[in-house]
Amino acid sequence: MIHTWLTGPLDSDVQAALERLTRSEDVQRIAVMPDVHLAREVCVGTVLATSRLLYPSAIGGDIGCGMAAMRFHCDARVIASPTAAARVFEALYDRLPARRRSRGDEDAWAPPHALSHPKLVAFADKDGAAQLGTLGSGNHFLELQEDDAGALWAMVHTGSRGIGQQIRDHHLLHARETATGMHALDAETDAGRGYLHDVRWAVHYAEASRRRILERLANLMRDLFGVDADLGGSFDCHHNYIAREDELWVHRKGAIAAHDGELGITPGSMGTQSFHVRGKGKKEALCSSAHGAGRARSRSETRKRVSVRRLGEEMRGVYYDHRIADGLRDEAPSAYKAIDEVMRAQQELTAIVRTLRPLLSYKGV
Repeated sequence: MIHTWLTGPLDSDVQAALERLTRSEDVQRIAVMPDVHLAREVCVGTVLATSRLLYPSAIGGDIGCGMAAMRFHCDARVIASPTAAARVFEALYDRLPARRRSRGDEDAWAPPHALSHPKLVAFADKDGAAQLGTLGSGNHFLELQEDDAGALWAMVHTGSRGIGQQIRDHHLLHARETATGMHALDAETDAGRGYLHDVRWAVHYAEASRRRILERLANLMRDLFGVDADLGGSFDCHHNYIAREDELWVHRKGAIAAHDGELGITPGSMGTQSFHVRGKGKKEALCSSAHGAGRARSRSETRKRVSVRRLGEEMRGVYYDHRIADGLRDEAPSAYKAIDEVMRAQQELTAIVRTLRPLLSYKGV
């Protein structure tokens, strides 16, 4: 029922959370990724499959959160100088705000359908519009990177922002509590169909948001350095969503789909390398793989251990905004597992297509 790909022994809290999942109603299969770490109710890095029940906590609030990658037609040395990096940061703050857009600067998009409840529609029309094409904070980021051949790439990590949490919380009100304390919806009822309907909306929103960021970044780099981006060759993957696969409802929370031949993105921390990968379609893993390095320490513990000076040492060789260094301490590279160990642990799940080294990291706090 449960299959694991791990970098080492599980923490007792993580083990207990997984054991609780195995006892939960209608959970047919569980796959645990090497970046697994504790989160509310269902650990990040967990994939579970059910035949009928839907567990919102097995997706989380940031529905549709994921990664996007885009290559530039230039050498990575275009941003190699402090002056060039400073120009990039100045333009990013102006054109790609982390939190929300100012009134009149909202990006329009065409949702696949309307949300299921007027309250959600109202939130999407106001906050959703202002947050489309923005990063958010925490572990969300925009990174410029150098590949093995010296070419420049961009990587973006963001999701459905506030609207995803609104969708989760709204539908949890209609979920029933199961024997293990987790709340579930029946996929074959109006409540379950409404949740799936809104999850699809959030996934489209998150993907559109990442696309907007890449488009604005492409324009920004053209204006600053006269370089073009390969927007047509960009690719995207989600790591918080639910999908119907092999007659099961596959819930991925902090895991990407890794069907045979499917492209994906596995980031490290903001100071370590990342990878473009290709899935191997491992059935025991529910055709999934890790969504990144995964946290090794909580934010509070990291802030106790990492000073601004130590952050600078860990980020040596990567441009970041030193003015917000204090707010970045809980995202220090040492807060995360070693990405090389994660990749070794999931050799059965993915093949590495490309290795990328971070050059510039842009985050919100």
